[in-house]
Amino acid sequence: MIAKAKSERKPDQPDFVQPIVQLAPYRANLEYRVAAVNAPASVHEREAEMFFVVDGAGTLVTGGTLRDEKRTNGENLTGSAIDGGTPRRVAKGDWVMVPEKTAHWFSQIEGTIVLMSIHLPHPVGTTSTR
Repeated sequence: MIAKAKSERKPDQPDFVQPIVQLAPYRANLEYRVAAVNAPASVHEREAEMFFVVDGAGTLVTGGTLRDEKRTNGENLTGSAIDGGTPRRVAKGDWVMVPEKTAHWFSQIEGTIVLMSIHLPHPVGTTSTR
């Protein structure tokens, strides 16, 4: 999957995402990201996202507020960056949990970073306390 992502990612594409497994309502993806093109910052309003760093390293910023916020669909927001927030370096073998409604963004990537992202939706019929 990593070789496919490396060969099929377009030069202006910030990341190449491929599904690993989907078992409704959960899904896990392989994300291949490069330093040359920054992906937008995100907020998922109804799901947490857990990252496992398969290879590489970078800086993940969580918290704060989205800059130039735009709604991408009924449950997600994007922005050009994050104002405020807490940066932390992540590297191969690290796990990070980003709670729902929390801005997150890979502000710096050291060459490439390969992630497994697992989307964890809020159970139907419950509400978040955040």
